[in-house]
Amino acid sequence: MRLPTPGTGEETSWVAEHLGDLCRDEPHASGAFRGGQTAADDALGALDISFYARRRNEVLPRSRRGATGLSPWIRHGLLDLPRVWDAVADTPPSDRRKFRDELCWQEYSRHLYARLGTRTRSALRAAPARATDGWDEPWPRDMACVDACVTELHDDGWLVNQTRMWMSSQWTVRAGHDWADGESEFFAHLLDGSRAANRVGWQWTIGAGTGKPYGFSRWQVRKRAPQLCRSCALSDDCPIERWPDIPSSRPAPERDPRLRSDPDPEATGGPSEPVGDDAPDAVWLTAESLGDADPALAAHPGLPAVFVFDEPLLRRLSLSGKRLVFLAETLADLATRREVRVYRRTPGEALAGAAVAVTHAPVPGFGRRRDAVEPAVIHPWPWLHRPHDGPVTSFSAWRKRLARR
Repeated sequence: MRLPTPGTGEETSWVAEHLGDLCRDEPHASGAFRGGQTAADDALGALDISFYARRRNEVLPRSRRGATGLSPWIRHGLLDLPRVWDAVADTPPSDRRKFRDELCWQEYSRHLYARLGTRTRSALRAAPARATDGWDEPWPRDMACVDACVTELHDDGWLVNQTRMWMSSQWTVRAGHDWADGESEFFAHLLDGSRAANRVGWQWTIGAGTGKPYGFSRWQVRKRAPQLCRSCALSDDCPIERWPDIPSSRPAPERDPRLRSDPDPEATGGPSEPVGDDAPDAVWLTAESLGDADPALAAHPGLPAVFVFDEPLLRRLSLSGKRLVFLAETLADLATRREVRVYRRTPGEALAGAAVAVTHAPVPGFGRRRDAVEPAVIHPWPWLHRPHDGPVTSFSAWRKRLARR
């Protein structure tokens, strides 16, 4: 079914009318972020990473946060990593180094996910450090620190990295709940939610990626957001007063050999130059790459852009409406510069018989949808570092292999 293209300022009502039955909640726009290239460019233009190294883990007050908040636009390709990397070339060395480390972490998570795919659903290197006594509720809202994080997650669709660690550790290490359920809860709400970065973050926090879990306790809240402790009704009887009794991590039953080496890094990275000789009549956009600099869009400036809301996938994921509003805002913004066609079907159904150009996406679902669509031209993904065949057992091992190339 072809849908009308969303108009600027009408995105929330558009999602409610055309996609509302696919959302887990009443659609609303994020209180902190707007989708689209215009908003992404404005955010990058205002980027100031002064004091980033010192303040990136600050939580409250928000005015002290050093986190840049670029991740929702990075996740959807509105800002690609090479462009953001270059944008901080003339910034203070210590802040530039730390900020670029975070960009490399994003790239590492994409390499890992592109190589292992759905294998990242289970523990990679060790059994999760999961409390055995457990709590009935993984995120009890009577704790001020948890309530503040859940509120921001639901209202804005975003959290600083520090509070992501608090919440994932609380869910599994302290409350004893299945980490995969918590990861899916994050994924449903985060505007920057990707299985690549989200799963890696959860696995490393709960010890499944390293064997060394992060333990959430009161001193971290006092250090990063002391006003939450002062205002908490449980201040005199804090359930996270002491360091959690972290269970011993054990090696994962079966470690995937692809953690050590990639038998086909070219397949992992996708094409290094455009593939296909047919002339396309449209550009198929995926949720991984929606920016004006998308290689397929840039190579075919006169063609209409096509985006497909994959109905079976969205029904299964049951995302928060704010994630779909962010996508609608992005499409509405793009429609001010070129023709945009929007469908609610599977890509194979919506694009049957069409000759489309598309940019390779480093996610396992892309291959299945690509085969169903049979694009006329496939353009390379804009990697910051093209995937190598070495270890991805850890960020440091991955990065050392980069340095030796």
